[in-house]
Amino acid sequence: MGNIAAFPTAAQSAAPLLRVQHVSKRFANGTLALCDVSLELGRGQFVSLLGPSGCGKSTLLKLISGLGGASAGSIEWLDANGQPRARRPELSFVFQEPTLMPWATVLRNVTLPLRLSGLARHETIDRARQALASVGLSGFEKTYPRELSGGMKMRVSIARALVTRPQILLMDEPFAALDEITRLRLNDDLLELWQAEGFSVVFVTHSVFESVFLSQRIVVMAPRPGRISADLHIDDAYPRSRSFRTSVAYAAHCDEVSAALEAGMAQRRLA
Repeated sequence: MGNIAAFPTAAQSAAPLLRVQHVSKRFANGTLALCDVSLELGRGQFVSLLGPSGCGKSTLLKLISGLGGASAGSIEWLDANGQPRARRPELSFVFQEPTLMPWATVLRNVTLPLRLSGLARHETIDRARQALASVGLSGFEKTYPRELSGGMKMRVSIARALVTRPQILLMDEPFAALDEITRLRLNDDLLELWQAEGFSVVFVTHSVFESVFLSQRIVVMAPRPGRISADLHIDDAYPRSRSFRTSVAYAAHCDEVSAALEAGMAQRRLA
């Protein structure tokens, strides 16, 4: 991957792409997973949803994707003028597990969304090769998932998400099961892809350190029911090199986010 020019910070305005207003979600068993959640996502923003297990991060991500319906409130997609649009923009979802088809090659796995959409065969292959190249997997087109490491499988999953050229990428703890070295490398690669392609990202994580390194905004969620307890901005410029992880600014941000996370948990204990 090549060098990327400096990218806008969170302080710079971004036209809204998504508006979540007073959304609640109650499951059939009576569990209230989300309560009165409201937030906006700007075009091209990188936003992390941070919180403990059971705070509704994944539930909110699924509601945004359309994989489930809200019990109350609304989720609106906005056009360039900030007006509601009839159809949502192209989006892709990267799950916690790579969810690859074990009987299919890497190339066949990545072309799946395009084949389902009816795109011509030559175009699906060209776009899949481009997506694989973007995640550093050129030459692995004929490989099967069983022959890949965990990190490489996740790269294939990301390539499959990118092949549709989404306007928004939803990621549900995609690196949580990986070793630390692989996780840090994929964090770096994800930021380069985001800067190069310009899509918006909503990234679910349990890690304070990961959220601070990646994000322009960190939406801290508290249980139960899931709700937003803080919305923090990380204004350090991109690209963020590995030296950022050992900087004074990074440590200060981690302390601030950790304090916000603890405050959200304390609200629950006092409720």
